[in-house]
Amino acid sequence: MVTSKSWSWIYPAILVCNLLASVKVDGANVPMTILTSAVAKGAVCLDGSPPAYHFSPGFGSGMNNWLVHMEGGGWCRNAQECLGRRDTFRGSSKYMKPMSFSGILGNNEKSNPDFYNWNRIKIRYCDGSSFTGDVETVDPATNLHYRGARIWLAVIEDLLAKGMSKAENALLSGCSAGALASILHCDRFRDILPARAKVKCLSDAGYFINAKDVSGKEFIKDFYQGVVTTHGSAKNLPSSCTSRFPPSLCFFPQYVVQQMRTPLFILNAAYDAWQVKNILAPSAADPQKTWNSCKLNIKQCSSSQLVTMQDFRSEFLSALPRAGSSSSIGMFIDSCFAHCQSGAQDTWLADGSPVIQKTPIARAVGDWFYDRNNAQKIDCPYPCNPTCRNREDDSMQD
Repeated sequence: MVTSKSWSWIYPAILVCNLLASVKVDGANVPMTILTSAVAKGAVCLDGSPPAYHFSPGFGSGMNNWLVHMEGGGWCRNAQECLGRRDTFRGSSKYMKPMSFSGILGNNEKSNPDFYNWNRIKIRYCDGSSFTGDVETVDPATNLHYRGARIWLAVIEDLLAKGMSKAENALLSGCSAGALASILHCDRFRDILPARAKVKCLSDAGYFINAKDVSGKEFIKDFYQGVVTTHGSAKNLPSSCTSRFPPSLCFFPQYVVQQMRTPLFILNAAYDAWQVKNILAPSAADPQKTWNSCKLNIKQCSSSQLVTMQDFRSEFLSALPRAGSSSSIGMFIDSCFAHCQSGAQDTWLADGSPVIQKTPIARAVGDWFYDRNNAQKIDCPYPCNPTCRNREDDSMQD
């Protein structure tokens, strides 16, 4: 059984209403806004504290462009697991620490040419449901608040009041659980913004697939069922999906994306490190720990485990929208063993960053957003790509 502790690491008004904490970002101070005004709306973290976000204002030609990025960090599927998050930065703004922006959130033109001068926001993740929960009742025994959907809306409304209502270009993005949220909230984000604006969404390591684990069980499917039930998520999942499938299946992008109205870019490793550890080979499916070394480093996989990994890649690719099926769908599916690649400079755009067909991630995303070039790139199988930066876990970079 996976405990709350083991899931916790995986894994998004002036004066009176906002408390500010400065962080150093690319040589500039970026404030963290504690949105105390949201408490009256019931938009609170697991422990009842106010939600928070970091905001770096746009400048120059980017003043009316908005990049809203949602932090990741796993989920909690029951009260016990949510209690394990409640008194940490994954469940309370009281414990949130300063963060630095880089990669897609960086403000340097050379290292982030298409988004460096946009209004750049990171929404902190403290609800454990990919911003989908909404349960009115609070059990006094736990004091747990399941209000992720309210958090998302409260932050978006605050950003609209700060100028996003006049957006010319906007991108909703996220890493891991935040990337799943970018898919689940994508069409809502489009509908909230001006009709004349160019609005798109980016999912970085959020394309979790409905696959059986190495023991043949449906661990992740059952896990998501717990999340949806505990957080009351069903009413906040895309109706285009819930009208056709049970709500818990609508936590899997493969059942959501085909019906989306808003352009989406899928950035993912075909051997996503989080999915290998928690969908393909969770601890519950591997009591003898035979997958432990392989899960930490793909180079340590046995020949039979590599066959299983290649089969998992094939299953992942089959769950994606068919290449070429829509020009609104962008893809960068590399053969790296990684999780989240847009938030760190060395994977986003730098000397030696991952490329497919000589194209780095930043250029692929920028070309897709601005309609400069076809951006559907799927890598050859491991170990064909020498530019990969294989990591044990990148989820905490977000």
